[in-house]
Amino acid sequence: MGAKPSALRSLLRLTWKPTSVLACLAIIVVVATGLFAEHQSKRLHEERLRSDVLAHVSLIRAKLEGNINSNIELVRGLVATIATEPEMDQARFEQLAAQLLAGRTQIRNIVAAPDLVVTMVHPLEGNERVVGLDYNKNEAQREAALKARDTGRLVLAGPLELVQGGQGFIARFPVFTDKGENRHFWGIVSAVIEADRLYADSGLLDADLPVNVAISGQDGSGFDEKPFFGSEKTTGNNPVTANVILPTGYWTIAATPTHGWYQTPPNAWLLRLAILAGGILLLIPAVAVGQLIEERLKNVDALQQREMELEALSRRLSLALDSSQIGVWELNTSTNELFWDDRVNQLYGYPPDGEKRDYRHWERVIHPDDLPRVLRDSERANLAGDALQTQYRLLLPNGEIRHLRESAKAYTDKDGTTRIVGVNWDVTADVTLAESLKRANTLTEARNAELRAAKERIEFNALHDSLTGLPNRRFLDTMLAQHISRFETDNERAGLLHLDLDRFKQINDTLGHAAGDAMLVHAASVLKANLRHGDFVARVGGDEFVVLCKIEEQDRKRWSDVLSGLADRIIEEMHQPVLFQGHECRFGVSIGIACDLDQFGDPGRLLVNADLALYRAKNRGRNRYQFFNDALQAEIVTTKRMADDILSGLERSEFVAYYQPQLDATTHEIIGVEALARWNHPTAGLLMPGDFMKIAEELNVVATIDRVILEQALRDMKRWAGAGLNVPKASVNVSARRLHDEELIRSLRALSIKPGTISFELVESIFLDENDDQFTWNVDQIKALGIDIEIDDFGTGYASIVSLLKLKPRRLKIDRQLVTPILASPTQRHLVGSIIDIGRSLGIEVLAEGVETMEHAHVLQALGCNGLQGHAFAEAMSAEAFIEFARKLKARAAS
Repeated sequence: MGAKPSALRSLLRLTWKPTSVLACLAIIVVVATGLFAEHQSKRLHEERLRSDVLAHVSLIRAKLEGNINSNIELVRGLVATIATEPEMDQARFEQLAAQLLAGRTQIRNIVAAPDLVVTMVHPLEGNERVVGLDYNKNEAQREAALKARDTGRLVLAGPLELVQGGQGFIARFPVFTDKGENRHFWGIVSAVIEADRLYADSGLLDADLPVNVAISGQDGSGFDEKPFFGSEKTTGNNPVTANVILPTGYWTIAATPTHGWYQTPPNAWLLRLAILAGGILLLIPAVAVGQLIEERLKNVDALQQREMELEALSRRLSLALDSSQIGVWELNTSTNELFWDDRVNQLYGYPPDGEKRDYRHWERVIHPDDLPRVLRDSERANLAGDALQTQYRLLLPNGEIRHLRESAKAYTDKDGTTRIVGVNWDVTADVTLAESLKRANTLTEARNAELRAAKERIEFNALHDSLTGLPNRRFLDTMLAQHISRFETDNERAGLLHLDLDRFKQINDTLGHAAGDAMLVHAASVLKANLRHGDFVARVGGDEFVVLCKIEEQDRKRWSDVLSGLADRIIEEMHQPVLFQGHECRFGVSIGIACDLDQFGDPGRLLVNADLALYRAKNRGRNRYQFFNDALQAEIVTTKRMADDILSGLERSEFVAYYQPQLDATTHEIIGVEALARWNHPTAGLLMPGDFMKIAEELNVVATIDRVILEQALRDMKRWAGAGLNVPKASVNVSARRLHDEELIRSLRALSIKPGTISFELVESIFLDENDDQFTWNVDQIKALGIDIEIDDFGTGYASIVSLLKLKPRRLKIDRQLVTPILASPTQRHLVGSIIDIGRSLGIEVLAEGVETMEHAHVLQALGCNGLQGHAFAEAMSAEAFIEFARKLKARAAS
């Protein structure tokens, strides 16, 4: 039996050399390891290359964004200045533009194009060809210019071939001179950002730049296969990309290393040497081990007897290794004799002294709370003949609690003795970890719940008014958007009530903001109490609310009744007194109502219509409601047309001065004229101030009309003087708004008015008693320029004697309402005489307006009036007609 294995091993020694095999295996391992290591080195080198390229790209992108945004912000300042100075000339433009371009910037030039025609440019030198460029006629730039005008937003285009030569990016800024619905498009301000300078300042043209860069996205359109900077090869060579965020879109930067991605890592030869050294170190032990194996094979025959002993020892060693950290025990169920190894003794808190243990040693250490369950589990497993799998706690004598897991199985010896063999291992760490994870999970869930609650609070606060708890304007916009969606898909219709509290400001100003807040809360409760199911109410302003009412299909024929009924209830309840800290507060509400039954779904138009109806309700006396209807629409259209005509009329110089003569009360010689505004409308003919002045005030152009009339009066007076007519003075009306204008005095100085030839008429309602510093300063400066001050319509307002002493006007003009009745009313005649006496006592001339008959003229002369003006002498007339009138009057006086 022993000879055959020995012969086999001898044969193997002849055909199989362990040294050679191990050497071959070592070489294979070294080669495979080297190939893998070199592959990993190349991959890591490529990742480092990508990281380096991304760092350069990020720096270039940051510089590009910073340079472009800084250039745009510089021009925005110029645009804001032009919006406030629409009449800016080239000199002013160059001054501002030069200040903007004084620092480091890539802006090549800035041009301004009022009405889309370039009239101003900086710097002018070298850019003369740009002046006169009409964007409407320039195919290359018209689309971008019109886009800026129509969208009201910045448009960045480029790179483009410039009229001045070279390439650049053009930022076009629309300029509007007014705000809100009445804003007027002034034109375009274009800034040319020089492409080469932008590239250079952003680092794209650096000679030592280690990457190839290509930029695409003409006009901010994003990624494009054909770049406007760099080569197309860069975009097709697996580049690193990044987006340059622009005010209107973005560019895409693509970059690759200058020497490509596939480069030999710098440490390649060092790695190969290390692999070679490792191979040598591995080959030497392999050869040595092979020799040892050959030597061992020679001694195998001598060690055959010892193999069985070694095998038994190996099994025990394997059991010891497999049972590491696990205690093994065995119980004789007949004698209760218990065998514990040292590990079990340690687990149960007993010393590993080899002493015998019994069932009581085990039972006394089990935790009292777990012992009944463990006994039940053991008994159930024994009865069923199953393996026992359980877990329980130990309560050690020192008070430590330890968690054990147990696995046991019963078997019967050949002699019939039943034994149970089992293992225990400590799972305290696992249980502790599980409990920690459970606590952490519970804590996480609690925090998530808090976060959800906080998120809900934030979302609620973002959509609701903090004072009243009602939805806010943002929530309303969402509801209107949903309504418009259902308007188109489900044929939903709705009415909108725009509410504004009446007398709220008085309560807020007299009783304080706390009272105002209380009124708002009360108003919100009234609105919520009167809403139907499905209605929506929001607070959209200080004392403004909006109610959105869904109009059901069955209510559409009587929708006005439904909405008016709701409005009546709200008005009635809002009018009830509200007690606040002992004060009985009363306020009302005005309501504008609009509906989209017969319109396209447009939430903006619905809000505007309700707002217009609210405006009409307030004008009609407040504390009422008003529906938006065709008549109101027609009035809005008429007003809008009139407003457009006024603005166009100012541009076309349709406003002209008409002059009514002012005569000496005794000699009837011309002592001056009053310049009155007339509008020479192209279709309606000559219009009086009453036809257009109210709308002009809403447009805030009354001061402009005043200036036009003043300038025309100055020109006409020069013309009259050249014709041999002596007109000592022209009186011009001036509005209250213009008297508060900080630029008034500067503009008057520019006119070079001859002292004593012009007087400004201030109506008595301009609040002569007010103490506004700008008003007072302007009046003093007007007098210093030699312009007289007159009080127009005196006797109809409430100017005091103190005001007259303070203002020191040159003349009082008695209003026609006081002059007309003096023929029939002694009382009225005495009143006019008193005014004349007051003027005489204060050294102020007095002129009477509205002198309709010569009888009026005689009475006023007898009362001591200095001057007369009215239809008894002449109506207001054009400058040409005045020349003829003055000559006839002069001829009549001579005859």
